[in-house]
Amino acid sequence: MSVKILAIESSCDDTGAAVIVDGKVLSNHIANQKVHEQYGGVVPELASRAHQENIVPVVDIALQTAGVKREELSAIAFTQSPGLIGSLLVGSCFAKSMAMALDIPLIGVHHMQAHVLANFIDDPKPDFPFLCLTVSGGHTQIVLCESPLKMRVIGETLDDAAGEAFDKSAKILGLPYPGGPLIDKYAKTGNPTRFKFPEPKIPGLNFSFSGLKTAILYFLQQQDPAFIAENLPDICASIQHRIISILLNKVIKAAEETGIRDVAIAGGVSANSGLRQALAEYGERYGWRTFIPKFEYCTDNAGMIAITAYYKYLAGDFVGLDAVPTARAAF
Repeated sequence: MSVKILAIESSCDDTGAAVIVDGKVLSNHIANQKVHEQYGGVVPELASRAHQENIVPVVDIALQTAGVKREELSAIAFTQSPGLIGSLLVGSCFAKSMAMALDIPLIGVHHMQAHVLANFIDDPKPDFPFLCLTVSGGHTQIVLCESPLKMRVIGETLDDAAGEAFDKSAKILGLPYPGGPLIDKYAKTGNPTRFKFPEPKIPGLNFSFSGLKTAILYFLQQQDPAFIAENLPDICASIQHRIISILLNKVIKAAEETGIRDVAIAGGVSANSGLRQALAEYGERYGWRTFIPKFEYCTDNAGMIAITAYYKYLAGDFVGLDAVPTARAAF
């Protein structure tokens, strides 16, 4: 009998629904929220309201696209943690209600574990064990993956995440929200070595981006607006170059310490073209097999929740209707 799972993602400001059948994602639909752009960041209350408006049509479209009827579903999965608590509550309450109505199991998924397993949606897939650099607006981690359901963080940021470094740098530059993709856009035509920004000397495999952010702020405060406008591509390229070098220099160290040669990236920042290109180049240089998810599986999406739920279903890892979503949770 086929395993058919509906997965719901509502951890932040995008409402996602996906259907996976026997490990193959057949649909992955997302409703974006544009309301936050005028505020320069995600407003939690507005996000949860938008999820309430979007979740029913998003689920309907996902089921229709996959050609799966509600009564055919084997389980319902939802993002349980981490995320904005109001947003998580919308997804979890919907999932619980649907699972109860259909009398099928419920699967709670950790958002960051799902980002890692996005590398298993399509072929080729990494072999275990592998390293995954997981980079997003809220997290920067090096994860050692021993199996689909056994992972441990061996390095993480001590302050800002890489995504925050991109977005905050963009805000200082006067670029609109979300600024990270705009830095990537301008960097494509810029000189990445023209302006030198510092790389923090953090021991071990941990990261820090607060000092870099401060250095960028001080540098830009010393320039007049005309200089910044004229040199925007070079400034963006230099900022992006330094963020990427901070990330990948730690990955090099992790690969050396563990002896692991399969290296993947995941999370919203893995959509950055500079990081994707640099990982491929580093792979050739150091003899790694590198894995990069498709763009649609990098940012928050339900496809990654679905593939994680599939492995959890096979392991019989279910939660009860009393499962509580949490804004923060150990990985």
